[in-house]
Amino acid sequence: MNEVDGKADAVTMTQPEPQGAGRPAAGEDPIKREQILDGALCVFMQMGFDAASMNDITREAGVSKGTLYVYFKNKEDLFVAIIERQKLRIFGRLQEILEKNLPVVETLHDFGMLFSTHMLSDRTVRGARMVIAVIDRMPQLANLFMVAGPNSGPAMLANYLQRQVDNGQLKEIEDPMMVGRQFGDLCLAGLFRPRLFGELTEPPTAERIERNVASAVRLFLNTYGV
Repeated sequence: MNEVDGKADAVTMTQPEPQGAGRPAAGEDPIKREQILDGALCVFMQMGFDAASMNDITREAGVSKGTLYVYFKNKEDLFVAIIERQKLRIFGRLQEILEKNLPVVETLHDFGMLFSTHMLSDRTVRGARMVIAVIDRMPQLANLFMVAGPNSGPAMLANYLQRQVDNGQLKEIEDPMMVGRQFGDLCLAGLFRPRLFGELTEPPTAERIERNVASAVRLFLNTYGV
């Protein structure tokens, strides 16, 4: 291969895949973006964050390296996008529960079950372990796990609790955000840390999670129920 051919091949390797008529512009196709994120998630779950490479993600996602870099500049960018996508999905489902106008006891039970099942799942636990492994180098990833934005789980639950106080369904709560976090911690008590550090190698059964959540709801209503 001569020098000119080699340069031509290099240019071809770094160009995004051609867009046909009527297709989204480069980097704006939501289906392609989801395809890349799904591939990256598989690689991170199999190999861990540090061992994974952009080449691994390219192969798993079934796209060219040029296409990959049109959407994401590096694997850190990909990892952040995966975390944000998962948070949006679970928060959307939690919000649906809070908007059903069920009795408080049922709402807290359903919220606690979904929240706990998500937090104790293999995907969430392995993701948390990856964040812990890189926290000193990439503190922004840990921040994504902990930050409580206006649409986050703790903020949504805090808003719900305040509405129930205003409606006379709960006693006065001085700090709804703190109390919402306490409720989440009660739902996970004795389960999350054993999962995180490998004492529990499998997600707890629905029955085991149910016992935790039922106890959390009872304790909560004993304090704030009317």
